Amino acid sequence: MSYGKKDEDADLGLVKVDRTQVFQEARLFNSSPIQPRRCRILLTKIALLLYTGEKFPKNEATTLFFGISKLFQNKDASLRQMVHLVIKELANSAEDIIMVTSTIMKDTGGSTDAIFRPNAIRALCRIIDATTVQSIERVMKTAIVDKNPSVSSAALVSSYHLLPIAKDVVKRWQSETQEAAAASKSSSGGYSLGFSSSAGNLPMNNSTMTQYHAIGLLYQMRSSDRMALVKMVQQFGAAGVVKSPAALTMLVRLAAQLAEEDASLRKPMMQLLDGWLRHKSEMVNFEAAKAICDMRDVTDAEVNQAVHVLQLFLTSPRAVTKFAALRILHNFASFKPQAVNVCNPDIELLISNSNRSIATFAITTLLKTGNEASVDRLMKQVSGFMSEITDEFKITIVEAIRTLCLKFPSKQAGMLTFLSGILRDEGGYDFKRAVVESMFDLIKFVPDSKEDALAHLCEFIEDCEFTKLAVRILHLIGLEGPKCSNPTKYIRYIYNRVVLENAIVRAAAVTALAKFGVGQKDPDVKSSVRVLLTRCLDDVDDEVRDRAALNLKLMSEEDDDMALDFVKNESMFSLPTFEHQLVMYVTSDDQAAFESPFDISKIPIVTREQADAEDRTKKLTATAPTLKAPKAGPTKSSASSAEAAASASAQAQRYAQELSEIPEIQEFGAVLKSSPIVELTEAETEYVVNLVKHIFKEHIVLQFEVKNTLPDTVLENVSVVATPSEEDELEEAFIMEAARLATDEPGKVYVAFQKINGEGALPVSTFSNVLKFTSKEIDPSTGEPEAEGYDDEYEISEFDLTGSDYIIPTFASNFSHLWEQIGASGEEAEETLQLGGMKSIAGKQRGDMGTGHANMMDHRCHGATRKDTLPPARRWDRRARQPKHTYAQIAGQERVRRPRGGHGPDGLFLQIGRDDKAHGAKRGGERGGAGDCVGGMNRFSRRCGILMQQEVAGKSRRGCNDYLNSCTNTMSSVSVSQKSSSLVT
Repeated sequence: MSYGKKDEDADLGLVKVDRTQVFQEARLFNSSPIQPRRCRILLTKIALLLYTGEKFPKNEATTLFFGISKLFQNKDASLRQMVHLVIKELANSAEDIIMVTSTIMKDTGGSTDAIFRPNAIRALCRIIDATTVQSIERVMKTAIVDKNPSVSSAALVSSYHLLPIAKDVVKRWQSETQEAAAASKSSSGGYSLGFSSSAGNLPMNNSTMTQYHAIGLLYQMRSSDRMALVKMVQQFGAAGVVKSPAALTMLVRLAAQLAEEDASLRKPMMQLLDGWLRHKSEMVNFEAAKAICDMRDVTDAEVNQAVHVLQLFLTSPRAVTKFAALRILHNFASFKPQAVNVCNPDIELLISNSNRSIATFAITTLLKTGNEASVDRLMKQVSGFMSEITDEFKITIVEAIRTLCLKFPSKQAGMLTFLSGILRDEGGYDFKRAVVESMFDLIKFVPDSKEDALAHLCEFIEDCEFTKLAVRILHLIGLEGPKCSNPTKYIRYIYNRVVLENAIVRAAAVTALAKFGVGQKDPDVKSSVRVLLTRCLDDVDDEVRDRAALNLKLMSEEDDDMALDFVKNESMFSLPTFEHQLVMYVTSDDQAAFESPFDISKIPIVTREQADAEDRTKKLTATAPTLKAPKAGPTKSSASSAEAAASASAQAQRYAQELSEIPEIQEFGAVLKSSPIVELTEAETEYVVNLVKHIFKEHIVLQFEVKNTLPDTVLENVSVVATPSEEDELEEAFIMEAARLATDEPGKVYVAFQKINGEGALPVSTFSNVLKFTSKEIDPSTGEPEAEGYDDEYEISEFDLTGSDYIIPTFASNFSHLWEQIGASGEEAEETLQLGGMKSIAGKQRGDMGTGHANMMDHRCHGATRKDTLPPARRWDRRARQPKHTYAQIAGQERVRRPRGGHGPDGLFLQIGRDDKAHGAKRGGERGGAGDCVGGMNRFSRRCGILMQQEVAGKSRRGCNDYLNSCTNTMSSVSVSQKSSSLVT
């Protein structure tokens, strides 16, 4: 047992123990004859000191040890038990403690009823080192399978401590450990307080804790062998094999860990977890339900049984059972609220529970799962008992309300009133910070609430006792205040802080005040800010004076752009990437990495709006918490959406830097977009080829990454012949070969094409590819390739250049405003489609498209994904979705309104209602047939990459399914909102 610091509550005990006094009393150990009772009391005092964090100096610990070792002469069993216990604790601080090894080894093999055997085993494993572990192997094996559960558990737990120093030796005890895990011990054995002078038998002990210790040790032994772990979980997970609830709880965690790490094991492990939901122990039920709810990408079918079990526990008469079930549902509702909706009737009954912890979780869970109509009712109930609960539960409620603010922006007024009310209540720093953070989110993501929220925050800092919060609020007022309709009203609140607060807050106030003056077009406001900053030059704190002087200098500059960049810079580094790169730099094991300073130019730069969008996405979509199962080593966690976006941005910057260093490609200008990596071959083939498509203003560059996996073979003059199907749109410019590819060394081949139709063209084509090279075998005697080789070719998979390759996502802060703006400016696309003849279109769910009447559909096209705009399309390609608040722009182009029948340089807003007879015929049908419809639509999708869905009376038509499926891969960032303009039947 190890105690890192002194127990602060130790002085509150009934016994006052002083280390110096105890050390002086230790002379008792040298007296003759030995007095067992007095020695046991003194040993208890020493153990108490050690357990409460007191440390004996090395010389005192050694003196104590030699004195205690004389007590082995006495045969009193309870005294011997305490001797082993104290020696175990002194093992790390005393010297020459190994000299009692032989005596302790004799005690480990004493009578089967000896109460000191478990303590002797624990002490033995503490005093030996790695070189002598093998000498006690027989003793440990015998103890592990001992019929006494106390002895067996002591040996198993001691084996845990021996694993780090003698892993190979301990691994040889697997068969004994497995036997202990399978056995159900029930014999005399247990623990004694040590105050009986007799060596009588121990009380009956029916403990199954040995199974828990054995299964834990088996996991540590087999942690590097996944198949052995699977067999272990399946063997001991069978009904009736393991009786210990604690052991089953560990098996639940191991099964969940295996399901997370290996997709092929998910189904069998989920079946085991489902079976444990019906175990007779509530501990196992809760752990299985929690493991299923925490599973990544869990489906409704997988989680239904777990939610049902938790719902039954909600009606339990025991408060702790209700609390445990409700807490799991509360966490699960953060990222899958629809699955918890079935429990809402039972949860609502708990709102009035006398236990405020249960009532709090009930309210917050309902806030996460409820709809917009129930928000007001729940908020009234929350207000009723906020004063009766602790800060920890207040924070839980505030976090739920913060998510609710983002989910239902129309309810922001009531929530803001509630938050401002509790901000005035008494509370600690964590509670106040949670409320302020929630108001920050309202300001950032709900623009209508900005001015009211700022007003409440200004009132709060007038009497704020927390410096950190005051600084953060002042920073926010400096960012958002100048953008409000009446920015001057915030200057008074800021300057009050300069007059009344400490130096840290005064410095933050000066910086916030300067943001109202730098770049200010109103001369009166600018003059007023200058006067206030001038007064700050006389401040007693040098930081405040320096900030005031700097900002006054910036305000006096004629170049407002430079001052704005310095004070109101809207760009920032991608913080997840920045943090990752810094950690990799400072923790690098390669000393050569520190020869050059950290290169900050490799960190991608994003706008503040993009950072806010990622922040909003993370807060709206909570991820499942990580299982705290025992880990053999560090595992790589899955990247969040923010980290994935930052990684993609960093990769794009690396591509741009590499391409700019190639003279031939440098002439093309800046790269507008680089696609994700496309695998053209399997990873196990002889030659592994991956592709990245780079889009330039007038050129397309294909970057092939080729790796030779053949041993003892070198490839020279490696090139790729890429042939587009639309040769009238793309013309090959050059091919840059890879000079030499050794085994497992990747190389790059570049193939450049020029757009024949110029800058505004957006060619779409399918490329066939052939890898060409000269193969040379390596002479084993010299290690050099042969002088002559042979030319060879290797055909690789085709790939498509599609409309989505020209589209990049861009953040839109106010999507609704932009959408209406596009509609008002008349940006529309129209298409005339022909439907099969029928008497009534309303009841027709599936009809073949053929000759018939015309349906005029008016499509307002705008590149934004908006879930509430379109019915869901079938998605065969499950690729990552773009953030909600993005709209698509064509790389490097500006929107231009084009006349009917053409497409602009951005390729986004088109009208396809023109006579497209030729295209219809080309795709398999004359005008008036299904080929015209599908062909024209395919032509359109290939041109601009816009997904169109056809809806009639709320039902999708089968005739467009093929088109929808073909467009799905193209559309990851763009959607179409459709409005029916007329319907002729």
